[in-house]
Amino acid sequence: MRTLLDFIPIVLFFAAYKLHAWFGIDKEEAIYFATPILMLATVLQMGLIYAMDRKLTAMQKVTLGMVLVFGSVTLALHDKRFVMWKPTVLWLAIALAMAVAQWRMKINFLKSTMGLQLELPDSVWHKLSVAWVGFFVFLASSNALVVAFWSEEDWVNFKLWGFGFWLVFFVGQGLFIAPYLPGDEKPDGGPTP
Repeated sequence: MRTLLDFIPIVLFFAAYKLHAWFGIDKEEAIYFATPILMLATVLQMGLIYAMDRKLTAMQKVTLGMVLVFGSVTLALHDKRFVMWKPTVLWLAIALAMAVAQWRMKINFLKSTMGLQLELPDSVWHKLSVAWVGFFVFLASSNALVVAFWSEEDWVNFKLWGFGFWLVFFVGQGLFIAPYLPGDEKPDGGPTP
């Protein structure tokens, strides 16, 4: 359910953008119609997460803040560039925070947030951290390229279908850590194949 919850704001943004004509909105105004829907959906999403967990992670708070700030500036200035560049700024900020934590402060962000759920060797946590930093830089770069060289409609499509990158990354990460996860033991003490 949590993964589905992560998709809701983007799906609603995409739907609002694509269905603008049903609501009598001109195509040139579609992004300004979809942006407050994204903002409201993100507030509701974070409210549901808070209701379930009784807290929001730092990343969730930053995401909420950036959606509200960039969305508000987009609407106030009637300038779509702000909402379109928000993912690049957000993902670069996350990559930078993770990199500084890992290499400057010697704190593995992933281990500190998921270490209670997963027992992995420090070398694996380090490789995961490097992979996440690289993934966020890739996402930021991809968004920047789409914003700079493609149309607004292509960018909106990329926002939804770009979630495929997340799926591939999560599957790859799962395959990478699978050998380190505890498994059933055979009677002779070895792991079950």
